Amino acid sequence: MITLQGGGYAARIAPASGGIISRLDWTAPDGRQHPLLHAPFGATPSTAAPNMFGTWPMVPFANRAFGGLVDDGERCFHVAHNNPRGGGNIHGFGWQSAWEVVRQSQGHTVLEHQRTEGEDPYRYLAWQEITLAEDGMTVTLSVTNEADTALPFGLGHHPWFPCAEDTTLGMTATRALTLDDAFRPTGSHSLESSGPYAENPVFATGAEQAWNFLDWDGKARMETPSRGLAIMLSAGESLRVPVVWAPAGAEFVCVEPQSHAIGAPSEPVVREIAPLKRLQPGETLSGWFRISAETL
Repeated sequence: MITLQGGGYAARIAPASGGIISRLDWTAPDGRQHPLLHAPFGATPSTAAPNMFGTWPMVPFANRAFGGLVDDGERCFHVAHNNPRGGGNIHGFGWQSAWEVVRQSQGHTVLEHQRTEGEDPYRYLAWQEITLAEDGMTVTLSVTNEADTALPFGLGHHPWFPCAEDTTLGMTATRALTLDDAFRPTGSHSLESSGPYAENPVFATGAEQAWNFLDWDGKARMETPSRGLAIMLSAGESLRVPVVWAPAGAEFVCVEPQSHAIGAPSEPVVREIAPLKRLQPGETLSGWFRISAETL
């Protein structure tokens, strides 16, 4: 476990447990400390199942490869099943892998994860650059194709944000995937009035929330008046296919910046909407996001 500090922010990172950022806290100008990521007391990072706290990298693709299938229309193969709740592959391999610390200072670190073997053809070098400063925690995630053939890749990060009964979520998008009951995409549809969260509604309605937005503007804001806190998420252009998810009654909301849509590895309909990116040998895909806070 390593600790970073900078600009009023403090992060705890577990490189050996999927490179997870297990905590992110912010000290407000009044001296009060606020947790910016959902981090239940006693929660310990694991690689046995996706961690339901902190934020962690998704590589070489984000979200689901149904049936463990990867098929971008040019290359078709299977990857190992690792989803304990329904089969197939969920969130790639990065969250189950040990990441090496290759550089570290008080408010900055670089972690690497290299995949050099496996039954599937994925061979790659992934790295996370994490920086704490006055404008928040900025994470840049990158992956380089180290296979001897072109392969489809994607990226994402999976933040779990704290949520209370009065938390509002504000973000705008013009389209979304159409999902069935198993979160399998069947197409896409246009959104009225910039989507369901454009007017900053109270998020915790008691019903499950599950969206995969398209044409997102790269900004999300969560306000919790009872805690006097606003948490902001921003993302660069390559990570603007976000998933928003929380089960009914959850104390968290996931707003996940991704480079592609749910099911992009396996579903032909998604290849026409928000596909993986085909990388030639030696080619790199990168994206960044930032989490910051302010008092209300």
